[in-house]
Amino acid sequence: MMEKLQNYYRSFETEMGYNRFDKNSFKANQTFLLYIHMLLTTEVAEVAEEFRSMFDLSEKYLSEGYTDIEAMEMAKESIREDLGKELADCLAYLLKLANHFEYDLETELYSKLEEIKATRKRY
Repeated sequence: MMEKLQNYYRSFETEMGYNRFDKNSFKANQTFLLYIHMLLTTEVAEVAEEFRSMFDLSEKYLSEGYTDIEAMEMAKESIREDLGKELADCLAYLLKLANHFEYDLETELYSKLEEIKATRKRY
């Protein structure tokens, strides 16, 4: 499935003209990586901002007499759409980086999860 996403993102970039830097230029690659890093970092911060909104709303709902579970569920639902968009933005930049470095992201993920299993004790 991840391969399909990576391929789709490659096609999207081509269609939108988002891959116009000179891949044979050190300076262009350096600029590209810095730019993508900044964009990804910004999107991760926007995910955190959604969490902050969720926690603030939870506190508001608690003060209105809802239980903690009710308050959290209501707050979660209120950010659901925006959080989904921010997570998708993060994924898009991760796909862009994986494609740039020619990673098969699905293989990398499975490998990492197996590494964690092998090195972590189960409790």
